Amino acid sequence: MKLSSEEIEILKILEENHKVSVETIALMAMCSEETVQLTIKKLEDEKIIMSYPILIDWSKVEGQEHVIAMIDVKVTPKRGVGFDEVAERIARFPEVTSLYLMSGAYDLSITVEGKTMNQIAKFVSEKLSTIENVMSTTTHFMLKKYKHDGVLFRGSDDKDRRMVVTP
Repeated sequence: MKLSSEEIEILKILEENHKVSVETIALMAMCSEETVQLTIKKLEDEKIIMSYPILIDWSKVEGQEHVIAMIDVKVTPKRGVGFDEVAERIARFPEVTSLYLMSGAYDLSITVEGKTMNQIAKFVSEKLSTIENVMSTTTHFMLKKYKHDGVLFRGSDDKDRRMVVTP
C-alpha cells in the first residue's frame, strides 16, 4: 500500500512512542487532529498497525521495505573484559538493531537492518568482519515474518486454515 509522507510520519511518531496524544502527533506531523485520527484508523483497519505497543508491518508500505539479517559471530574474548568490549563496539553501528551474548556455537547474535541485501553484505565485509577480535560470521537473511513479539503476521486473508478433523 502506498502511503503519503504525512501517513509515514505519523507511523514513525507512533512507532517511537505509541502513547503520544493525537494533539501532539498533529503538531509534530504538521496536520490536523482529525487527519491523525483518520490516518490511525485507516492504518489499523489495513493491519499496517498490528498491535500496541505499536508493531508495524513495513512490508505492506510501498517504498519502506527493508532487509533484516541475523548474524552469528564468533569472537575471541579479550583478557579482563571478555566479550563486552567487542560487543560495545559492534552495538555502536547504526545498522545494528539488537545484539546478544549467546551460549552455543557462536558468541554474539546480531540483528541488522538495511535497505538491501547488498547493504548488509557491505556492513558484514567492511565493518563487522574487520573488527580485530571477530573470528567468523554467519549471516541469515529474514525472508518472511510469521510472528514477532507475540503477534502473528498473517497473509491478506485471515481465514482459519486448520484441517477439519471429525470422528
